[in-house]
Amino acid sequence: MKFRRIIALFSIIVITAGTIYGYLIYKDIFTENTSFSDDRIAIYIPSDATYAQVEDSVRRYIADMGRFEMVANKKSYPHNIKSGKFLLDRGMNSNDIINALRLPVPVKVSFNNQETLERTVGRIAAQIEVDSISLLKVFKDETFLEETGFTEDNILSVFIPNTYEFFWDTSARKVRDKLAKEYRKFWTEERRTKAEAINLTPLQVSSLAAIVHKETVKADERPRVAGVYLNRLKKGMKLDADPTVIYAIKKESGDFNQVIKRVYFKDLEIESLYNTYRNLGVPPGPITMPDISAIDAVLNAENHNYIFFCASVTNFGYHEFAVTSRQHANNARKYHAWVKKMNIK
Repeated sequence: MKFRRIIALFSIIVITAGTIYGYLIYKDIFTENTSFSDDRIAIYIPSDATYAQVEDSVRRYIADMGRFEMVANKKSYPHNIKSGKFLLDRGMNSNDIINALRLPVPVKVSFNNQETLERTVGRIAAQIEVDSISLLKVFKDETFLEETGFTEDNILSVFIPNTYEFFWDTSARKVRDKLAKEYRKFWTEERRTKAEAINLTPLQVSSLAAIVHKETVKADERPRVAGVYLNRLKKGMKLDADPTVIYAIKKESGDFNQVIKRVYFKDLEIESLYNTYRNLGVPPGPITMPDISAIDAVLNAENHNYIFFCASVTNFGYHEFAVTSRQHANNARKYHAWVKKMNIK
């Protein structure tokens, strides 16, 4: 009888201890364990990160690192670390946090208005893990250029300004391949047919669109400006586009930070394949990253007889268009008088 009582008492103790232990484990796992006031924060885990590095990354956001470590070990997280961007919500428990650190979320990457490949990859590298040197290398890879038909002069065409989703730890090669795929998707059969109708390849359209993009910031005016340049090409005239001279000056000097507000007659003589005052046709590559409205402006250019255009001094941001050189000379005189009056150098 006494032995039975001892067994019963021992069982009660074990059950009670187990209950308490289970409660403590439950508390460690499922009690709120965040220490930030924002509704949501982002954590970035580098490729090949160690568990110690993960702890360093999350420490300031965790209320009790002991509880976090216990759950991490129980779920074998230290041996299965994922890299990328992760989101933690305020009020998460340790179990939620470990689960969240196993679910990388995509990053929205955007770029536009870049004049060089170097600046473009720098812009991308500022938004994801990969460095600009690695990106530059894959976009200049000879095999890639040969297989896709790009050159180092026109590779900027592959970047269609938009917002794209990448995982934060996406490799340079995968970034390149996705953007090349997006380029092919952008150039639909309809767009290619329109390019063919104006006797331009998609790459030439991008080069011309870059000039249109630089000539006017007004999207509603771009089809008219594009029409002027297409008229010049049809007549076998040089494009005579000031933005190409500005680009040539920057490229020859290697200084793309300089601000050039005015093109002088002496500048028109610069020896460069990009100088459309010296060379027929479109430049060998885009002088900037044309946005979609500029590309579509070329493909859907306004049908007119204008050959010339000059900045308007009455409707700022827009241009005055002319059919004859005499009309253009009158518009140009007004513009040069305004420039002189404003002392623009």
